[in-house]
Amino acid sequence: MDSFSVGMILFEGVTQLDLTGPYEVFARMPRTTVRLIAPSLEPVRTEWGMRIIPDATFDSAPPLDLICVPGGWGINAMLDDEALLGFLRARAPEARYVTSVCSGALLLGAAGLLRGYRATTHWMSLDLLASFGAHPVAERVVHDRARITGGGVTAGVDFALVVAAELFGDDVAQGIQLAIEYDPAPPFQSGSPRSAPAKVVELVTRASASALTQRRAIVERRGGG
Repeated sequence: MDSFSVGMILFEGVTQLDLTGPYEVFARMPRTTVRLIAPSLEPVRTEWGMRIIPDATFDSAPPLDLICVPGGWGINAMLDDEALLGFLRARAPEARYVTSVCSGALLLGAAGLLRGYRATTHWMSLDLLASFGAHPVAERVVHDRARITGGGVTAGVDFALVVAAELFGDDVAQGIQLAIEYDPAPPFQSGSPRSAPAKVVELVTRASASALTQRRAIVERRGGG
């Protein structure tokens, strides 16, 4: 492989760790160029206010070997954004891999790129994948042919290491993992609804209820785009 081109999509309201976790891994892969792609070169405001500057626009982006779509509550508006969805549809056939992190999978679904594929996403949105013809799988990372999807926010690092191993071998991926000292030891076992206390699951679900209801309505209306 002479070089490998990664394009990561930026949009208002993106969850920055969905983007920056995989970015950190991708940027350390050999002979790899990572570009942040958005509608314009204006700084993009993330979910909690951080601003990130794109490298290329939908019109100026070069050919991409891998497309990665992060998630966040900002995808609710993007599910009807034909500029973004059109870009994904146009570029997917030339890409070796079409990928996502967290609820970014719903944007792939809305673009018609997950029909017939096994895929995962954040646990609160997992069932919505079926509306786009995908087969929801409650796993951290799901690899089905040319589609690789990661679960909720922090799964982006696991997902990117799977990509690194797929492209450059286990030794390279393990070297990146060691370099970034990715050795999770969480203080609580509450990172999944299967392990978190019921009252914590209820708290988080209730806090997200309004945005999730809006998302569900959009997905059901689109019915697969």
